[in-house]
Amino acid sequence: MPATQENELALIVYAPALVGDEGRPLAVVRGMERVLPGVHLGWMVSGEGQRMALPDRDAWVTRETADGGFPLLRSGDDAFRVTVTGWESPAGSSPGGKAQLEVHAVLPLSVDSLAVADVLESMGGNARAFWGHATPFRAGVEIARQTKSGAANSRPPPRGLPVLKLPCDIRSPEIPMRLGWLNYWPAATARAIGFPDLARDAELLSRSRRTAAGGWLVQLTEKPLDLDDPTHVEVLLSTYERFPEIGGRAPSR
Repeated sequence: MPATQENELALIVYAPALVGDEGRPLAVVRGMERVLPGVHLGWMVSGEGQRMALPDRDAWVTRETADGGFPLLRSGDDAFRVTVTGWESPAGSSPGGKAQLEVHAVLPLSVDSLAVADVLESMGGNARAFWGHATPFRAGVEIARQTKSGAANSRPPPRGLPVLKLPCDIRSPEIPMRLGWLNYWPAATARAIGFPDLARDAELLSRSRRTAAGGWLVQLTEKPLDLDDPTHVEVLLSTYERFPEIGGRAPSR
């Protein structure tokens, strides 16, 4: 279940598709719990929308991992709702023509940015993700409108943001499809887009940190990205300009 409310933060990582009986879904769930003290993702949501406790959550995740993904899990605290789920994006609509596992989590927007970065790094590492991001719901809606699918979607993107290619038209899964507020770029992705350049990326590096696996977590703005703030829009625009590979905008090689 993606973020749907203005007080929610969406975290998404894009990873190689599941093959056989893999342990990545359970690793993602356990990893989120490790970096979010007090959170237990031990409930499912019934077809009627009711929260149901899972007596053996780990066995349930392993059993229900099917069709390239895993069902929605959530925390038990309605005042601090955390969810995670995953599904397969088919090869025909994915970068590089390779199916992907998309893992989607939702956190309250009130979560401290350091904790959000920890969750994003944990999700990305345990899913073995190509890249990922964490973005407030409102900003994410506008950023999603950058991706154009032809004449039926001919309106220009909001805020003067650049047009991004469809995922299936991006040459490699290591190329991020878009920017977010917090960006998870493993080492291969950082190399693919040319980050970091010490001379050009000093400002971004001041809000970045290395991951345990040698990649990067890059935070665009101190506060959660808000596209009603002109300074946030300026940072987003300048970052797109700095990395033309993102969204498949660089000239074909």
